Amino acid sequence: MVKLNELHDNPGATKKRMRIGRGPGSGKGKMGGRGIKGQKSRSGVAIKGYEGGQMPLYQRLPKRGFNARNPKHYAVVNLGLIQKFIDAGKLGSEITETELVDCGLIRRKRDGIRVLSKGEITTAIKLSVTGASKSAIEAVEKAGGTLTVAAPKAAAAE
Repeated sequence: MVKLNELHDNPGATKKRMRIGRGPGSGKGKMGGRGIKGQKSRSGVAIKGYEGGQMPLYQRLPKRGFNARNPKHYAVVNLGLIQKFIDAGKLGSEITETELVDCGLIRRKRDGIRVLSKGEITTAIKLSVTGASKSAIEAVEKAGGTLTVAAPKAAAAE
């Protein structure tokens, strides 16, 4: 039978920790193995990403793709939510971007409003927005309505 007071680790499983900076007899006294002066001898310093002369990981990895400097950020709205607001009487049959903001469906237009097809639309509506997915256009037309995609105002001015 094993007794709790007789439990112990296997020999060599644990090792006493090195007490750094506790005098010359400890083997890691005075400067505690940090050397003399310099950034690395100070406390609270970690040189992020530095690998001691080896090419750092973030530079070894290949750089792929393209990141636009000024990408367009669209406000996204789903057809199911539009139908919900129509059923609640907050939206009519003719819907524009300003009406979507005024009724509280989206907070702000950003670079335009993009309609996605999540959810179902049963009402025949006339919707004009900046962008829409193909499946959203098909869903609106299937319900007997029209979805027109207008060019954003910033791009139309140029």
